Amino acid sequence: MDTTIREITAVPLNIPMTLAIGNASADTSLSCVVVQVTTADGVTGHGFTAITEEEVVAPAIQHLAAPALAGVNALDRERVAEMLYWLMTPRGQTGYASHAISAIDLALWDILGKVTGLPCWRLIGGARDTVPLYVTFGFGSFDREQLAEAARSLRAEGITRFKMVVGHHALDKRIRGQDLRAILKEDIERVRIARDAIGPDAELYIDANCSLDPDSARWLAERLAECRIAFFEEPMRDNDPARMAALRAQTGMRVAAGQNEGQVWRFRDLIAAGAVDVLQPNVVICGGLTAGLKAASLAEAANITLANGGAFPFHNMHMHAGLAHGGLVEWHLAAVEMSRAIFNGLPERQGETLPLSEKPGLGFELDADRLRECAKRPLSGGRGKA
Repeated sequence: MDTTIREITAVPLNIPMTLAIGNASADTSLSCVVVQVTTADGVTGHGFTAITEEEVVAPAIQHLAAPALAGVNALDRERVAEMLYWLMTPRGQTGYASHAISAIDLALWDILGKVTGLPCWRLIGGARDTVPLYVTFGFGSFDREQLAEAARSLRAEGITRFKMVVGHHALDKRIRGQDLRAILKEDIERVRIARDAIGPDAELYIDANCSLDPDSARWLAERLAECRIAFFEEPMRDNDPARMAALRAQTGMRVAAGQNEGQVWRFRDLIAAGAVDVLQPNVVICGGLTAGLKAASLAEAANITLANGGAFPFHNMHMHAGLAHGGLVEWHLAAVEMSRAIFNGLPERQGETLPLSEKPGLGFELDADRLRECAKRPLSGGRGKA
């Protein structure tokens, strides 16, 4: 079999959707890039990346990475990863390049699975065939009443692990004239509403998406202590390791981070600084499964909890099912709807778990017709929103 790379294509998409949870609903959108790698013998693998500028990443893959990888064996993932490092991040840069590398790497893992006839989670290690979930429901697009309704509806389904957004783009809003403290005071009320709706025994996580300065993150954490937050995800700008370590020490609140990191050494620094209780490599961002597994090994060696942050459970489930120390996978409701818009054969959530199939590779396929339809829509000019 000739598994050399014949062609790589990248399609930028912005996918509008309606989030509906119980009687609560809101219109939103998310952007992504879908990659397809085809071997000389016609085996195709698809990759994916998101939470990025799709108009930047897709051309980088199409015009920079694709020509460089033509004729390279698609099974040589470590070789490809090293080639892409020197092609796209030769001085240790982080940023858009890691998104491009992630999408290509996932496509290569999909090809490996199809060539061997095994799902990626078994190729990684086959630790379990089901992963535990937490549900991200508390989006900034929901008002207070919608937030409460969504929380009550999910709790009625038996969900016990919830995540919501706080500090929604707060520092960006501040330079546009909004009052930062007012944003945080509203967050306090929203978190209290969510806690009341889900009850005292459910776990509640909050996620600032790197949108706060250290003082604001501490101010918010101190005032949310009564809400028994299970972890505070990416509380401050830049995932500053020293400042996040200080936040843990000052507030006693568990900290999670890593979903947007694009170099393995960044995960090392988070651990070395004592900045995180939960490490969250996301394989659609960090460099694919190849880089994600390296970050996961760092977590295991340091006895740090591993979890999926940054959404996209259908790609991240493979790492957490494959590894013995795999952890929670994020059932991010907007990301799930995005995935359903372009993929066929996705597994269905069963309560708070997600079963993995024995289908080879990633275990699901692109819907070519829906992909073409989504590609006709105007691009977002940004990362989308939720």
